[in-house]
Amino acid sequence: MPLCVPSACLLLAGHLLCATSVAHAHTNTRPDEVAQGASIGRFAGDASLSDVAGLSAKDIWAVGQQNVWDTWRNHGVITHWNGVSWTDVAIRGDATGAGHLRSVAAVSPDEVWAVGDGHDGLPYVAKGSVDGFDRVNVPQFRVGDWLGAVAASPGRIVTVGSRNGKAFLAVGGGAGKGWTTRSGPDGIMYGVALAGKSGGWAVGDSGTQPLIMKLSGGRWKPMDLPEIEGGFLRDVYVQSRNRAIAVGGVYTGDDGTIAPLVLRWNGGKWSRERLRSGGKAAAGREVPAGRAELYGVTGDGHGRFWVSGYDPARPAEGLLLRRDGSRWTVIRGQAPPQEEGAAAADTAEERTVRLQAVAHVTDLTVAVGHVLDAKGRYSDLVERFGPPPGRADRPEQTDLAAGQRTAPSSHPESPGGPSPMRTTRVTKPPMKAATAAKTIHPSIAQPSIAASKR
Repeated sequence: MPLCVPSACLLLAGHLLCATSVAHAHTNTRPDEVAQGASIGRFAGDASLSDVAGLSAKDIWAVGQQNVWDTWRNHGVITHWNGVSWTDVAIRGDATGAGHLRSVAAVSPDEVWAVGDGHDGLPYVAKGSVDGFDRVNVPQFRVGDWLGAVAASPGRIVTVGSRNGKAFLAVGGGAGKGWTTRSGPDGIMYGVALAGKSGGWAVGDSGTQPLIMKLSGGRWKPMDLPEIEGGFLRDVYVQSRNRAIAVGGVYTGDDGTIAPLVLRWNGGKWSRERLRSGGKAAAGREVPAGRAELYGVTGDGHGRFWVSGYDPARPAEGLLLRRDGSRWTVIRGQAPPQEEGAAAADTAEERTVRLQAVAHVTDLTVAVGHVLDAKGRYSDLVERFGPPPGRADRPEQTDLAAGQRTAPSSHPESPGGPSPMRTTRVTKPPMKAATAAKTIHPSIAQPSIAASKR
């Protein structure tokens, strides 16, 4: 979510922020990416991972929830990858505990933030490190307030959501003190990114239209946007003062059909960008411009962006879009492995994969989310994307999927075997339902245009 201080890189709420020049698409010599592995089901029971943030390939944080259907046993999870293994990190001294944790932001190894729901009815904010997390008391929060995203940088933290049907925005100091809160227009905010020392962007929807608010000089103000009836935004990434991208969707009918939505900031205004492929796309790699759900966005600071989501035309494969200049390409994930003992009818084709968030750290792209099977069971999912095998500039492989079920590649250009990345955006526990049009997914938070239309 960023504009960086020179000579510094920060990963805020799952987004690597670096100040650097923009590279034109046709001058970028990086190889195409392919799915390099998928892993599923690190957590027992129904689980969904919501967000990921990384400071390096050996310092990655993920948050989400476990036991999503059980009101009494549902709890948030925080887990950390140290380059060798995953370790679940506890929240200390809190008898009530965290519910669904939706967002994570890593400022440094000693300052990591997570936000979501508390079992006491209050929003949950926690700060910590590998040694453990502590709940941060925010006196201005009220029962019923809802938090959807967090971004942080040295000396400040910003978290957004909703309060009484209006956009809700809270800003605190780096120590989690000195909080100020504001209620905005009608709506809800799902994503937030910081820009410079005092700026930032928050995105969401008003219930009928996309909503973007800008933080400048300590004040939030709504921005003028194109008229997009039925539109909503889920995430935002800021590369510089003159370049940002926000993603979401547009309801195109009463049956819940959603078309992808991308808005682009050029330093003066937000405009809608139409998804289009660069040249003739290979079979299965056509950009789904007519129907798709976009959840997360990140970038590399060099003019390249990644967007994660869901393609109903190929529901069993994760959807990752990459933008180079004005060109979009599709990178398909791998169909998740079938669980041992599953019924023969419960094939990969009957399952739905949603990639809730995406992060890019050095040469590593990681998208995370969940798999919903034919019986309504959720399993956390992580997919890793990178250069095809045999490329000289392919990053060193590290098995972050150790001990998990993994999928052999379903693509001839992708390696099989264990995923080299096992990590982990945006909501309340999903509701069981048979179709996407009737389901409140962990990717769609309430209350919102998504909930009202479903």
